[in-house]
Amino acid sequence: MELPSLFISHGSPDLATTPSPARSFLMGIGNQFEKPKAILVISAHWTTKQPQINSTERPQTIHDFWGFPQELYQMEYPANTSRTLTQSVANLLKANEFEYEIIGDRGFDHGVWNPLMLMYPSAAIPIVQLSVQPRQDPSYHFRLGQALTPLRSQGILIIGSGSATHNLREMGRYEYPPNWVTEFMDWLNEKVMNADLDALFNYLNFAPYAKQNHPTPEHLLPLFVAMGAAGISLQPFHLHSSYTYDVLSMDAFAFN
Repeated sequence: MELPSLFISHGSPDLATTPSPARSFLMGIGNQFEKPKAILVISAHWTTKQPQINSTERPQTIHDFWGFPQELYQMEYPANTSRTLTQSVANLLKANEFEYEIIGDRGFDHGVWNPLMLMYPSAAIPIVQLSVQPRQDPSYHFRLGQALTPLRSQGILIIGSGSATHNLREMGRYEYPPNWVTEFMDWLNEKVMNADLDALFNYLNFAPYAKQNHPTPEHLLPLFVAMGAAGISLQPFHLHSSYTYDVLSMDAFAFN
C-alpha cells in the first residue's frame, strides 16, 4: 500500500484536552487511511543543525511547554520506535547526500504525541521522529521530503507536524481571526492547492504578513517535507480548516 504524506497543525499543547474542530478532525483522520506499519513524524519542536533521527526503543513523553493545566503533564504516549524505520530513514538520507545523526536518547515532543494521541490513541504503531533545520530554507526541506518518498510505498505514514500560522505572542488579543492571519492563510491555501512551489519556497517575500504569522520558520518547515515526500505527482488535498485562539490556523493537507 502507498500512503499519502500529511501536514497537520498541532496548535496549542491543550489540543488533546480542549474540545475544538481541529481536535474532532484529528480524532477521525486515523480512520481515513489504511493502518500504517509505522509513522515518521517531522516535528517543529525538534530543531537541529542537521537531520537527526531518534532511535530510543521506548521514548519518553516530553512535556515541553509551561503554564498549562496539570492533566497535560500527566499524559503519556507509550509508543515504541522502529529500528527498521530508523535505519531506512538513515539509508535514504545518506543516499541523497544528507548528513545526519541517529540519536539514542530523544523522547517524543508534543508535536508528536499531542496529535497522535488523538489520531492513534492506542499507541500501538511504532513511531520515529525526524528533526527540522531552521537554518535551512523551504527548498532544502522539500528535498528532504523527496528523499523520504520511498517510505510511502512501504506502508509508512509520513507526517509533518507544525502549524499553518504560529505567532504565540498574539494569542488572547482577538475575538476572531484578524485579517493578517486570514490573508496569509488565503494565500497559503491557494499556493499549496496549486502546488506553486516557486511561490511557497519564497513565502517570506510573497505571502502577506508572512513574518507576522511565522516570526520563526520551524512550524511551517514540516509542510515542505510533507510536500516533498509526495513525489513527482504532488496532488494536494485540503483536509481541514479551523482556528484556535484566533491566531493559530489548524489547517491540514494530504499529498499523494
